[in-house]
Amino acid sequence: MKLDKSMKILIVGLGLMGGSYAAALTREGYCVSAVSDDRDSVEYALKKGIIKNGAWTVDEKIVSEADVVIFALYPHTFIEWVREHGNLIKTGAVVTDVTGVKCGIVDRIQELLKPGAEFIAAHPMAGREVCGVRNSDPDIFKGANYIIVPTGKNTPGAIELCRNLGEILGFERITELSPKKHDEMVAFVSQLTHCIAVSLMCACDDPELVRYTGDSFRDLTRIANINDVMWSELFLTNRVSLLEEMDRYRSSFDKLYGYIKTGDREGIREMMRISSARRKNFDIKG
Repeated sequence: MKLDKSMKILIVGLGLMGGSYAAALTREGYCVSAVSDDRDSVEYALKKGIIKNGAWTVDEKIVSEADVVIFALYPHTFIEWVREHGNLIKTGAVVTDVTGVKCGIVDRIQELLKPGAEFIAAHPMAGREVCGVRNSDPDIFKGANYIIVPTGKNTPGAIELCRNLGEILGFERITELSPKKHDEMVAFVSQLTHCIAVSLMCACDDPELVRYTGDSFRDLTRIANINDVMWSELFLTNRVSLLEEMDRYRSSFDKLYGYIKTGDREGIREMMRISSARRKNFDIKG
């Protein structure tokens, strides 16, 4: 199953991700509508041509006509929305999301949707340290990774449509992971890195720090400018996997600490060699 331009696409939630999905799909010629409880965001998206139709309350007509529904909401809001309004999604519709945690979310959404509407989870590994539809960018996904998170309840057609959506949006690598494996990997590559950046910024309160730093510090702490509402929810929703990765990181940091404390230069250099070799993998294209 491919995403056809005759299909009506609905975005639920018009923040940075929902707005960027809408902008990218509209640019490609798809018919995109949006529902958001933020009237200002909907009006902005309509004015800028990011969406064709929009509503700041749950519009039964817009929802029931959608062939593809993309949820760009926080995890708990996602579940609440489907519980209250999921009955409006028509039989045959394919539902997907951008949610950063999958365990406890995927099964619940699949249970709440009425028979005939299929939820196939996905996670765009892209973003910025800003929020809101005003910061949306149709090019934000270019070169990024896209993870599809199927379960045994998903049909090949829905998985194919979700993959096709990732291709249309411009993602460079599209992979499939189970909900458990997804949450384990995201805990390390995304949530842990945000924990490190936040901790580093909280470790020094010198107001003149900005006068002394170079690119390395700015690069490392870019993501410390963080949406505290969203990320605190993601941390706690995925706390088991995240705490495991934090323990793993703490062990590695303590090892380096020990080498520096005891003057073990070879130990320091060996960790640096391992670090350099693994980091080079990220510079390999394709």
